[in-house]
Amino acid sequence: MSGLTEPLLALLAEHPDGLSLPRVCKRLGVRMSVLLRELAWIGEEAIGDVAGPGWVRVEERGEVLAAAITERGRARLQAARTP
Repeated sequence: MSGLTEPLLALLAEHPDGLSLPRVCKRLGVRMSVLLRELAWIGEEAIGDVAGPGWVRVEERGEVLAAAITERGRARLQAARTP
């Protein structure tokens, strides 16, 4: 994955109810296009025939998209932090 994966998972782990995508961009200092690309790679949806790892999910909340960490994402973050 990219250098954004772990900081993104850590941020979402601090917010169990998820965060709006604009807020995630602001907190991580990245553009929306960069965030959307990362979410596509680590999310639940397949890209072509390759299933995503399912570390995050993106959901609509009214007119806003929000990202939330999944249990698989929490396990991935924990594994990354364990020496």
